[in-house]
Amino acid sequence: MEQRTAPEGILCAKTHEWVLEEDNVCTVGLTDYAVEELGDIVFVELPEVGTTFEKNEVFATIESVKAASEIYMPIGGKIIEINEELISSPEIVNEDNWEKGWFVKIKAEDFARDSIGLCEYEDYREEIE
Repeated sequence: MEQRTAPEGILCAKTHEWVLEEDNVCTVGLTDYAVEELGDIVFVELPEVGTTFEKNEVFATIESVKAASEIYMPIGGKIIEINEELISSPEIVNEDNWEKGWFVKIKAEDFARDSIGLCEYEDYREEIE
């Protein structure tokens, strides 16, 4: 995977998900580290729009040539959009995990509360290395 710089404002969970909050709408995806570890992604299962998740609840499943993994919600909220392209083209996550390979957009219940425990991308990378 081509190394891309994480967008400004990205917060990461220890479980390797990222979240970017804009006006209480949060985009959620997988970090570059998780994508590298998984290898070629061949399947993504996403939740339905309208489903509500608590912080740390499993919201998606991803399968790669190496393994199947559960994806955890880094903040609580209601799904308002899913990345439909991933269903037919899961490899997008490998190609561009930050811009095109996001998983869902959610309306956050309490972003300030739920973002406690998440860390900035640079701190996340230091912690995992």
